Amino acid sequence: MTPGEKDFWFIPLGGTGEIGMNLNLYGHNGQWLIVDCGMTFNEPLTPNETKLHELVAANPQFIVDRKEQLAGMLITHAHEDHIGAVAQLWPRLQCPVYTTSFTAEVLANKLTSAGLLSKVPVTVVPSGGQVDIGCFSVEWLPVTHSIPGSHSIVIRTPAANVLHTADWKADPDPVVGEPFNAEQFKELAGENITAIVCDSTNALKPGHSESEGDCYDGLLDYIQQAKGRVVVSCFGSNIARLITLGRIAQQTGRYMALLGRSMQTMYRTAKRAGIWPDDVTLADSGHLSYLLPEEVLAVATGSQGEPRTALNRLANDRFYDFEIAAGDTVIFSSMVIPGNEREVQRLVDQLQRKKIHVIESAESKTLIHASGHPCAEELSKLYSWVQPQIAVPVHGEREHLLANASIARRAGIKRQLTGKNGDVFILSEPSGVRPNQVVSGRIAIEQS
Repeated sequence: MTPGEKDFWFIPLGGTGEIGMNLNLYGHNGQWLIVDCGMTFNEPLTPNETKLHELVAANPQFIVDRKEQLAGMLITHAHEDHIGAVAQLWPRLQCPVYTTSFTAEVLANKLTSAGLLSKVPVTVVPSGGQVDIGCFSVEWLPVTHSIPGSHSIVIRTPAANVLHTADWKADPDPVVGEPFNAEQFKELAGENITAIVCDSTNALKPGHSESEGDCYDGLLDYIQQAKGRVVVSCFGSNIARLITLGRIAQQTGRYMALLGRSMQTMYRTAKRAGIWPDDVTLADSGHLSYLLPEEVLAVATGSQGEPRTALNRLANDRFYDFEIAAGDTVIFSSMVIPGNEREVQRLVDQLQRKKIHVIESAESKTLIHASGHPCAEELSKLYSWVQPQIAVPVHGEREHLLANASIARRAGIKRQLTGKNGDVFILSEPSGVRPNQVVSGRIAIEQS
């Protein structure tokens, strides 16, 4: 299981055949690269296990056993399913880490908590930059997603050239950062790209994803109409959504505060990285209880019904310096991640028993949440822009992978290779998939 100089292999250990917990390997000429090192939450380790583990990562043993061949680890962006297990798994891997500036800020927080900041060698690559890592030449292409600093990766070797999209969407108005740049992908068509390893999350959805900037009007309308306190729950990593809500607070005469440690940490990271606007100010959460109800806009963690988050504590009257009451409004500016339906419904029921007006994005007549992933039209365009020889759908359950492969086929891509964690995808000639070649699976990890 060591690739030769004419080989180029892709091996997913996590994130293929499932959504989340991404851990990908690329192998060439006796060396390996890791792309992303994520985790998932409240999951069993095996399909038949009833016990849920709070934090779960992909089993890295295959690459741990070959760590002397490991050239480095690349982190594409700062979502937990791509960055969350770095601190926990790095001591077993002991390799240099490469990422871009905002993601490096988030990673520094995690390494500090784990006591590893001075031990992990992190190289900050400029957006659009190129760096040689062992026998691999790696280029970082900026993309739009639901967190700043997201990048696709081009990996070039004498045996194959591969575009690893990671999470992306074609957003003309991302609120934070530059609009999506299709030209950088069109230029790849002249490079004989062997394969696109591509995000499949929204492959079943027709059309084009909504723009982050289009959420403003829908959220403004609900907040303007609200009579009492307003609490919005969204993903804390979505800095663009937080900025949008901050501007709506200014427009509606409300004071905005952030509830939940992870959200406050992400805000401070955005401030350090220079991407939080100076004119969007926040109130101290401890001051909310002194304001009139119609002056309050709180943004809380817990959109997925997690038991220890701010919104759950508010619903159960266990938040230490702020409470909500009958007549107030809670807006879920988020999607329900598959598997979390029961927890979210339990939270909604609890809020409604308190006579809270609840607005969920799936039932809203106006746009109050935009996904960070490409729909079918965007996937088709990407394949037509880059014109790879092979499509490798990842980041999705089997039905998402098959839908992505079908899109690639209709876009004229000659080969589509679908598989799952533990399969070896041979991208050099002759290409193909060798199923179940590598032991994969899950391990429980502890929060730093």
